[in-house]
Amino acid sequence: MLASIAARARSLLPGRRDARRDAIAGLPAAISSVPDGMAASVLAGVNPIHGLYACVAGPVAGGLTAGTQRMMITTTSAAALAAGSALQGVPAGQRDDAVLLLTLLAGLVMVGAGIARLGRYTRFVSHSVMMGFLTGVAVNIVLGQIPHLLGAPADGDTAIEKALHVLTHPGGVELSSAACGASAILILLGLARTPLRPVGALFALAMPTLAIVLLGVDSVAQVSDIGAIPAGLPSPALPNLGTLNADLAIGAFSIAAIVLVQGAGVRQSAPNLDASRSRINTDFIAQGVGNLAAGLLRGQPVGGSVGTTALSVAAGARTRWAAIFAGAWMAVILIAFSGQIGKVVLPTLAAILIFAGVGSIRHGQLVTIARAGGVGRVAVVTTFVATLALPIAAAVGVGVALSLVLQLNQEASDLRVVSLVPTDDGGLREGPAPTALQPRSVALLEIYGSLLFAGARTLEARLPDVADATRAAVVLRLRGRVNLGTTFLVVVLEYQEQLAAAGGRLFLSGVDASLLDQLRRARAADVEGAGIQAFVATEVLGESTLDGYRAAQAWASEVSPDAEPASGC
Repeated sequence: MLASIAARARSLLPGRRDARRDAIAGLPAAISSVPDGMAASVLAGVNPIHGLYACVAGPVAGGLTAGTQRMMITTTSAAALAAGSALQGVPAGQRDDAVLLLTLLAGLVMVGAGIARLGRYTRFVSHSVMMGFLTGVAVNIVLGQIPHLLGAPADGDTAIEKALHVLTHPGGVELSSAACGASAILILLGLARTPLRPVGALFALAMPTLAIVLLGVDSVAQVSDIGAIPAGLPSPALPNLGTLNADLAIGAFSIAAIVLVQGAGVRQSAPNLDASRSRINTDFIAQGVGNLAAGLLRGQPVGGSVGTTALSVAAGARTRWAAIFAGAWMAVILIAFSGQIGKVVLPTLAAILIFAGVGSIRHGQLVTIARAGGVGRVAVVTTFVATLALPIAAAVGVGVALSLVLQLNQEASDLRVVSLVPTDDGGLREGPAPTALQPRSVALLEIYGSLLFAGARTLEARLPDVADATRAAVVLRLRGRVNLGTTFLVVVLEYQEQLAAAGGRLFLSGVDASLLDQLRRARAADVEGAGIQAFVATEVLGESTLDGYRAAQAWASEVSPDAEPASGC
C-alpha cells in the first residue's frame, strides 16, 4: 500500500520543463483571481476575503485531485450567485460562519456525487435548459450590480426590482461612485482587444481605486466597508453547526448541481495533453475536495471555471501544476498585498461583474436555439424567466425538471413504427406500418425509439387497429431491447388481449432472454386460449424475425380458428 501511495505521489510531480511552464501559466490565473474572487464575494454577499481565500485553496486541492489535469477549480459567478441566494436570509453577523458551512456542505455533496458515479446524469440536462439558466444568471449579475456601480440605494427582492428602483430614482446615484464604475468599464473595454486583456480586470480595479485614494474622496464605498480584511493567510476553521438551516442545505445542493454541470463543460474544453482519459466522476470528487479545502480555510464555494481554465491554457499550462501554482501565487499575493485589498472601491468590482456578465452571454448559441424553434425555444425561455424571477435553488429545480420532461417528450415524439416485408433474398424491406389489420394478414413491425414510460404509450397509439383482426397476426421485432419497464409490459399484454378478442394473435421476435423472463413473470392469463409466442434472438441478424414471420403466416393461414396455438412465452 505504501508503495502504491509513493508511486501515485511520484506521478503527480511535473517534469522540469513542464514545471517551469506551469509556474509561468499559473501567474496570470492568480492575478485575474484577485478581482474575480473579490467580485464573487460581492455576488455572494460576504466579505471579499472569502473569495480570495477560496482562490488559494480551490486551485491547490482541486489541482491535486482533478482528472482533467488543467482544470482550474476556483470561484465562479454562477456558484457565487447561488451562494448569495442561499445566504440571503442569514443575518449579516452570521454570514462568515454560514458561508463556511455552505461551502463544506456543497463539497460533501459533490464528493458524494462522484463516489456514487452520478456523472452520467449530467447529459440529461439539455443544452437549451443550460443556456437559459446561464443567460438568466448573467442578466441577474448585470442587473444586480447596477446599484453598486452607481452607489445608489435599491429596494426589491430580485435583481430586476433593484435595478428598476435605481433607474426610476436617479436622485439616489452617487456621482463619484458612478464615475468610478464608468471608468472601470471603459478600462475593460479599452484593454479587451489588447495583449493586456488577461489582466484588464486588475487594471480596472486598481486604477480607479488609486485615483479615489489620491483625490481623497470618501463618499465611494470600499471593500473594508463590507468587513475587515485580515492580513496574511487564513488559519483553518471548523463550521458553526448552529447556522445550519433548510435554506443552506438546499443551497448546497443547488451549488453542487451548478458546479458539476459547469465542470463537465471544462472537461470538454481542456483535454489532457498526455492523452490520459479524464473521468467526469473523478472531476466531481476533485471539485468537492476543492470546496472542502476552501471551506476549511474560510473560503466560499468554488467549481471548475471555464474562463480561468481557458486563461491558464492560453498562458501555456501543461499539467495539473498550473492550477497548483496559481493557488500558490495567490497566497503570495495575499501575504504581500492584503493591507491594500480593503481600499478597493466597490464600483470597480461591480463594473468587472457587469463586464463579465455581458461577455458570458452566448449570443450565437441563443440565436441558433431561437431559429431551431420547437421545444428548445420553450426550454430556454422558461429557464431564463425562472432564473430571473425565482431563487437560484428553485430555478435549478425548474431546469432539472424541465430537462427530464423534455427528454421524455422527445423520446415519445421520436418513436416510429414501420412495416418490414421479407424479400426473396432473405432480407427485410421497410415500408409504412398499416393503420388497421386485415383478416388473415401478417404485420411484421419494427419500432424505432425509446419504449420506456411515455414511449410505450406512444407505441400503443401507433399499433394497428384490431377491429377486423380475424386470424390476423402481429409480429413485433424487439432486437436489442433488454429492459423495457412495466408500462411496455402492460401495453403488450393489453394489445394481446385486444388481438385475442378479435381473433388475432401477437408474436414477438428478436427477444432477449432477460426480456423473455420479464414477460413470463408479468404475463396475465390467456384470453380465449391465445398466448404470446416469442422467438429468442440469435447471433444471426433477422433469423428469429423471419422464424416469427413464418410462424405467424402459418398460424394465419390455418383453416380452423380453434387450432391449438404454438407454445408461448
